[in-house]
Amino acid sequence: GNTLTRRQAASLAGLAPHPNDSGTLRGYRKMRGGRPEVRKNLFMAALCASRLKGPLRDFYQRLIANGKKPIVAISALMRKIIVILNARMRDKISAMS
Repeated sequence: GNTLTRRQAASLAGLAPHPNDSGTLRGYRKMRGGRPEVRKNLFMAALCASRLKGPLRDFYQRLIANGKKPIVAISALMRKIIVILNARMRDKISAMS
């Protein structure tokens, strides 16, 4: 396997939620870690995707309609983009071998 699992991919880009809980207090789950430049590019990509016609925008609109905060919805888009890219890479690699 030359590709990452979904979790590894999310982690690489710093998109794995790190629970920030202590005792009964459930902290806001911030995404941190990963490679800042990867995350910045993904963020821009997700921002664009949320505005351009297409399945990703529909997904974004649906999240917002369900009451998600825009930043949370963008994060979800970032994750989705990683999963898509990762799948494309995998298909390319298997096509080459």
